[in-house]
Amino acid sequence: MRAVQFEEYGPPDVLHVADVAEPHAGPGEVRVAVRASGVAAGETLIRAGAVRETVPVTFPFRTGFDAAGVVDEVGDGVTGTGVGDEVFGVVAAATRGANADRAVLVAWAPKPTAWSWAEAGGAAGSVETSTRVLDRLGIGAGQTLVVQGAAGGVGTVAVQLAAARGATVIGTASPHNHDLLRSLGAEPTTYGPGLVERVRALASSGVDAVFDCARGALPDLIALAGDPSRVVTIADFDAAAHGVHFSLSAPGVTVGTADPPALHGLDNAVGLADDGRLRVPVAAAFELERAAAAHELSETRHATGKIVFVH
Repeated sequence: MRAVQFEEYGPPDVLHVADVAEPHAGPGEVRVAVRASGVAAGETLIRAGAVRETVPVTFPFRTGFDAAGVVDEVGDGVTGTGVGDEVFGVVAAATRGANADRAVLVAWAPKPTAWSWAEAGGAAGSVETSTRVLDRLGIGAGQTLVVQGAAGGVGTVAVQLAAARGATVIGTASPHNHDLLRSLGAEPTTYGPGLVERVRALASSGVDAVFDCARGALPDLIALAGDPSRVVTIADFDAAAHGVHFSLSAPGVTVGTADPPALHGLDNAVGLADDGRLRVPVAAAFELERAAAAHELSETRHATGKIVFVH
């Protein structure tokens, strides 16, 4: 089968499609014939070698953390899911490999009928990450949350999940993405100099918490929240220096004081999607053979929504 991988650190063009052996579902797992899979922004850093000291890898490294497809193999102990079912979910973080013709999922949920394959293929990672951070921050009705970098793959989902909890959401993004944020349930504003003043003008009762998806603005975000403990980042590696929690987690993996995976978010997402309250904006869809182009777009940090591969 085809799988996207790289054998050395470097620019996007180190990525290529290799012919590899098909994986098989183990106990508690299902295998899918992949219809679409997500491009994980963090994997561009892994591929470039930028986080080699904290995220060491074994070559060849196969990319991809979330996927959607049709179940074609069911492992021992799995109930409620059978061959032919359409699902979306995540693979084991230690092995990755979702950007391939076949992928073994360790956590999954039924594909919402309202979602296209492209939306479903890029959904699970963003849903799990957003749920994990919102849970840690205790976001609920009556609170005001700022999402920094709200137009990206995780940000667009976080906005909707927070709004579904009854929170007031303020999202930062470039002006051309403001209409999108409004349609997702957020009050938009721009990032950059003057951020604190702009947000305070929108949040008359103050800000309860901040979810940082963009990096580079932690001092301002702490000022808005009033305490570093009310800020969680998934993007800024300087978090510890500011007393901010860096949230990192995946099924089967514990990294330091990482948060437990929020896999319950997948089933919750299905209900919201079926009610028309959760969609997954897709920035671009690529064939596997264009993996380098997909990573190049991700590295611009200007993609609106999720970047996916379609199979």
